[in-house]
Amino acid sequence: MSSPDTNPIVKHNFVIVVPVADRPRQLADCLDSLLELRRTFGAGEGRIRVLIADDSADPASVAAHRALASHYSRLGIPVAHFGPDEQFDLAASAGSSLSRIVGQPSRLGHKGQGVARNLAYLKLAREGLTDDTLVWSIDSDQEFRVKVATPEGDREPFAVDYFRRLDEIFTQTDALVLTGKVVGDPPVSPAVMAGNFLDDVAGFIRQMGDGPCRHHGGEAHGAGEPAYHDMADLFGFKPAAEPFRYRCPLPGDHTEADCLDHFAERLSGFFYGEHPTRVSYHQGDDDAPKPARTVYAGNYVFRPDALKYFIPFSTLRLRMSGPTLGRIVRAEIGDRFVSANLPMLHRRTARDMNRSEFRPGVAESDAAIDISDEFERQFHGDVMLFSVERGALSRPETIDDVRAEMLARYNDRRAALTEKLARLDALIGSRGWPPATLARLGAFRDNIERNFGPASPALARINAEEHWRRWRAGLLDALRHYPGDRRAWDSTTCSPTSA
Repeated sequence: MSSPDTNPIVKHNFVIVVPVADRPRQLADCLDSLLELRRTFGAGEGRIRVLIADDSADPASVAAHRALASHYSRLGIPVAHFGPDEQFDLAASAGSSLSRIVGQPSRLGHKGQGVARNLAYLKLAREGLTDDTLVWSIDSDQEFRVKVATPEGDREPFAVDYFRRLDEIFTQTDALVLTGKVVGDPPVSPAVMAGNFLDDVAGFIRQMGDGPCRHHGGEAHGAGEPAYHDMADLFGFKPAAEPFRYRCPLPGDHTEADCLDHFAERLSGFFYGEHPTRVSYHQGDDDAPKPARTVYAGNYVFRPDALKYFIPFSTLRLRMSGPTLGRIVRAEIGDRFVSANLPMLHRRTARDMNRSEFRPGVAESDAAIDISDEFERQFHGDVMLFSVERGALSRPETIDDVRAEMLARYNDRRAALTEKLARLDALIGSRGWPPATLARLGAFRDNIERNFGPASPALARINAEEHWRRWRAGLLDALRHYPGDRRAWDSTTCSPTSA
């Protein structure tokens, strides 16, 4: 962690790119935190501006985001609102050669974070950036603070002087692209977290007793541990052997029953990306840059020369686009692609809500939550990521073998989840909790079964060969056109290319 800087002058200018879709509350929290960070440390005064790439479908959200841009500009941080009309004009001026990068010209929202980022990058390239500028890509559900675990409970302090440290790294090294990470909620989809979460829920219920709450404190895991991922071994990490404990956040004197009811109330947030038992925390002061392989699309910084690295395959709206970009960047620039311990707080759900204001691919009707669209984009994003890692940019047909392997993993996990859900049912049925608590637990288990059980629509689709043929055609088209897309992008942005 950093202390307030007595010399807040930095050498670089910063452009913070924030794609946002129908999230005025969360965007306001993000910009509030930026304002408070500047007040806390002072670094970057007069050198920070924000570009909001608005991908909203609701005109009221567009108006709210535009109003937020004006509000924070008046408070001293220049914020530009890059709205649907300007995006349409920019995409139209780019022509068909960039259609797989910025999409077809459209004033409609929900084009996806990749398209929104690429349009913002194209806008910056057209405007021109000075050599002393750094572009920082973040997400609207993040804040410029961290989460730390203490014996008294979790805290979310302004503990990192991001602008001063980034300025130092890009001044003292030749890094071209730097990625941070996130703390708080995981950066992955619930589609790949359900297995270990069921383990944790069952473990928590087994611990339930009578009397005062005993679930405060406990082990806190660091930001570098992807323990939330059911298939952590795919990324070179050893899966956690035991369930994680739940760290109760309730203040004051309360009972085990109070803790359980609060936990049960939070369970619906899992389907929007929360993982209440596997929260990650900022640890340590070692923020020296190290070689990287994964881009966290919601927290990465680059020099103007790296505008050549657009978000790949963006119009497919695949998840895992950041890790896929990371593999491409690492192959081309090696040690000039680095990571540093500069995480941002990630809050998937809006404050005082158990859901996001908007999350692509998640549909809710009453208590029923359907993540089929996100699940499907996660699966095919995994296929694309590991295909690129195995050389699919030169051998596109690699996707067939990777898809078969990933499908076997997903199907094995479905069988394991069915068994875990049966064990959870037995646990819940054996206890006599209040009706409201049981109703919340029941809604959660029903949503798990709906999305991961034998009748899961998403699992049926990823197993259907006819459905795969359509996805395969799109993936192959994207891979085969990628070199040409790179050349067209470089020509349009006038940035140097290493393609």
